[in-house]
Amino acid sequence: MSTRARLTLALALGLLLGVSLSVTERVLAERDPGGETHAPRTVGASNVLPWADARLLAEVMQRVRDNYVDPIDDHKLMQNAITGMVESLDDHSTFLTPDEFEDMKVSTTGSYAGIGVEVAPGRDGVSVVRRMANSPAERAGIETGDIIVRIDDVAVDPADLDAAIARMRGPEGSPIHLAIRRAGSSALLDFKVQRAQVRLQSVAAELLTPEYGYLRITSFTDTTAAELEHAVWRLEHHGSARLKGFVIDLRNNPGGVLDAAVQVADDFLDHGVIVSAEGRTREARFRMEAKPGDISNGATLVLLVNGGSASASEILAAALHDNHRATLMGRRTYGKGSVQTIMPLSDGQALKITTSRYFTPSGASINGVGIVPDTVIDGPEQPPAEMDLANRDPQVLMALQALSGHPGQIARGAADAPAASPVAQ
Repeated sequence: MSTRARLTLALALGLLLGVSLSVTERVLAERDPGGETHAPRTVGASNVLPWADARLLAEVMQRVRDNYVDPIDDHKLMQNAITGMVESLDDHSTFLTPDEFEDMKVSTTGSYAGIGVEVAPGRDGVSVVRRMANSPAERAGIETGDIIVRIDDVAVDPADLDAAIARMRGPEGSPIHLAIRRAGSSALLDFKVQRAQVRLQSVAAELLTPEYGYLRITSFTDTTAAELEHAVWRLEHHGSARLKGFVIDLRNNPGGVLDAAVQVADDFLDHGVIVSAEGRTREARFRMEAKPGDISNGATLVLLVNGGSASASEILAAALHDNHRATLMGRRTYGKGSVQTIMPLSDGQALKITTSRYFTPSGASINGVGIVPDTVIDGPEQPPAEMDLANRDPQVLMALQALSGHPGQIARGAADAPAASPVAQ
């Protein structure tokens, strides 16, 4: 065997026979176990990959490297092998590069160093669709609707939104130069912006009437529960002293940190099971129950869901629905009934693999099935980007009518609706 082949075989064996690493795990559906560090596990003799399979992998890698039409880097070949191995497990397991791992941290922690804008592809650049309050962008005078065409003298490609976002992020305190096209101005505007720590807001709120509030949760991050609790407090101090009900909008919420969804459910429940899960390891098996205390003082709840409501959103919806605490309106949810664990690896990489299957309080698995709302309604899948929802969003108006007791708005009670039913093919 050549030196190169022996090296490849050694790498394959190191990968496949299980080099034991102690890692800090983060669980999504995304559940956060509090940054626990777990001791390495010893691979038992019965779990060791057969030598013939390891040799076959090394042989395949050698043949690909020597015979593929284009030269391929050894590192890239190994990375592709790892990626293929993990992603073949299911639709939600994946191998994360350092950049992807950093993006995952942003989505779960809810903060990053940048300028504080949300962008979308625009003409000859990226369009600012939202400017965050008290952000570097706001302080610099950047406005919603501006088109960013150059970042630090590099032209922005509208087709590569991720690259533009990556360039706008950077070390806290570092400067960034933006060339912006603004409606009504013939010349490009130049801005120098100082990057700062930006806190993503996952909860938006407004009063629909003096007695009914609206809460929109766009994702579940480490700060979502605290944001929601503050939003409820703020609405109560601007409306009636005790609001009669809330519309909670989970449409197109893809999920996030499981513990955040559990805490939000607990905020509205005095008792009852929130979620349970089964898996192979001790950490993957859990049952979470509500503690006494309802921040809304028993206010009536209507949850809006649709096909984009997934994972942690479905955990919240099922917890409030199965405990007879809320009515669901909208469309069948996505149907993701699994939990993933994030396991940091060497060189800034990470592994995201499915470790649990969760069950609603009624004991149902919604995986691949989703949750059918009590009232199925038509309408746009995408909620309006702006507020003033009572006048702009017909689904919110229907939910408000249901809250205020208008007849004919709810087809059946939350206690009578099935937690899930088969998807029509």
